[in-house]
Order: sequence, then structure tokens, then C-alpha cells
Amino acid sequence: MAFPQHRPRRLRRTPAMRRLVAETSLEARNLILPAFIKEGAQEPIQITSMPGVVQHSTDSLKAAAAEAVELGLGAIMLFGVPEEHDARGSAGADPDGVLNKAIRDVKAEVGDELIVMSDLCLDEFTDHGHCGVLNAAGEVDNDETNDIYAAMAIAQAEAGADVLGPSGMMDGQVGVIRAALDTAGHHNVAVLAYAAKYASAFYGPFREAVDSQLKGDRRTYQMDAANRREALLEVELDLEEGADMVMVKPAMSYLDILADVAAMSPVPVSAYQISGEYAMIEAAAANGWINREAAIEESILSIRRAGADQVLTYWAVEVGRWLANR
Repeated sequence: MAFPQHRPRRLRRTPAMRRLVAETSLEARNLILPAFIKEGAQEPIQITSMPGVVQHSTDSLKAAAAEAVELGLGAIMLFGVPEEHDARGSAGADPDGVLNKAIRDVKAEVGDELIVMSDLCLDEFTDHGHCGVLNAAGEVDNDETNDIYAAMAIAQAEAGADVLGPSGMMDGQVGVIRAALDTAGHHNVAVLAYAAKYASAFYGPFREAVDSQLKGDRRTYQMDAANRREALLEVELDLEEGADMVMVKPAMSYLDILADVAAMSPVPVSAYQISGEYAMIEAAAANGWINREAAIEESILSIRRAGADQVLTYWAVEVGRWLANR
């Protein structure tokens, strides 16, 4: 007996049919909102290269966190923008520094209704813009940087952060941070390791967002865009050191890496849709070249389809609103 020819288009015929057979879903809980807090800001400050994104004041940051709760977003990730920088990024470990104060403010606002994550890196705080301290030769000192990361981890945990996001790509950073947290009694604070973070051309707008002082690049410690297998090695090392979650960054230009990591990771996998990815879609949409809403949703869905359990995206609130109104 001859079977009738299978026609996949039967399952694409109507919106209801497409919803029924969709392999990947997008929910508010999958989204993490990155947010910048500017020391001394009395009002939100627009970031010119990222239309719609701001450096928050304390009040606007608390309002953003409250809206994230209302929409059911998964988490908020905080980045501090200090008024002063120095060679060691001292404001990063200062309990009264801009980031640690923001953690306390947001936790006071949302309590346990929203996961509060904090970026654990020195690049926002150093006067040279690198993710670690420099030695006499002008190179990043891996081990000395990790000592500072340990102090930052304790400060952020004591401020109330639920999850710490070490993003500096120092060798051994996850192990050092985990040991520091456990020694200080912060056993329940999780670590989201930026395990496969690439030296990317798409970070440009972020550097405006955090008032980066960087001259040069970070290619000696962030991953080379040419390398794929190396990403799995980086993830394996972070898992061995105690990472509770792992991250691939950037997302859209590294979907192959994300798929590889998702296939092997025993812990949740996040991906960061970074500033340049955001800016490109916004610029194309502003010129009328693409449908903005459709492009935003498709881009985030592609990251989920590649295997991300969570997506850090500057559109988290906007997409959360769309989902709430469907």
C-alpha cells in the first residue's frame, strides 16, 4: 500500500496550527534584563548608541525592577557606572560603591520576587578599562585580579545578590569566587559563569553604557572568534570549579557555540544578546529596512532555539509586555 506523500505545510496552515506544533517557546521567565546604574544620576540618562536603553538613577532602577516582577521576567542583571575610576577598580569591592548600593536598593524593592544578578568584573571600575589589574608590563595579572574578584564577590553577596556573574574571563575565577563565597558563609549565592565570552566587535555600545575607559582590546583574555572547540574546554573548566550556570556571550554571532554548550552542559545555559546586536536591529528598524517587532522576537527565539534556557536582552521588558498582552 502506498502512503500519501507527507506535506509539512499542513502543519503551517494557520496560526493556531503553528502554535500547536512549535518546537521552541518564548516566555517572560526566559528573559533577563541587563540594567545600568549611574552613580549620582538624578534622572535616567539616554545611551545614544542604544535607543531606548538608559543609565538608571536609583529611582528609575527600582521602578524597572518592579516592572520586571510585574511582567514575570526571570531576573535582572545589574552593572555599575561609577563617578571615579582607578587602576585597581576600587569601587567594585567598596560596600558603598554604586553597584553594591544598587543591589541593596533593588533587593529592598523586590525581595525574593525577582532574582537579582550582579556583574562581577573590573572593567566598569578601572581607569584603563580592562577586566583586571595590570602588571608593570601593562598586562592583565590573572591571579591578582582573582584576589580582587573574591573581595567583590563577598561584597556583592553581602549586599544581597542572588547570583554573581563573573565576566572577566580570568583563569580560575569561578573556583576562587566559589571558595570565597563558601568561606564567608554565602553558600546559597549562585555563580553564573561567563564561560565562553568572546572578544567581539559587537560590544561597542556597551562601552558607552558603562563609560568604559578602555584603550586597545581584550583579546589576550577573551576568546578568539575563530575558535569553537575551545569554548567547550572553557565551560568544562568552569563546571569543575563549581559554576551553577554557564553563559555564552555574544549570542547571535555564536549560535553554533551556544548549541554546542547546550548539548553538553548539565547546568542551565544563558546567552547574552549584546549591545551591538541590539543596536543593529534598532538602527535597521529606524531606517524602515526591517519589521522591528518581528525581528526582535525572531532574534530572541533563535537564541532559545539554539539552546539557551535564559536570554539576557535589553528588550526583556518590551518583549515581556508583548507576551503579557497575547
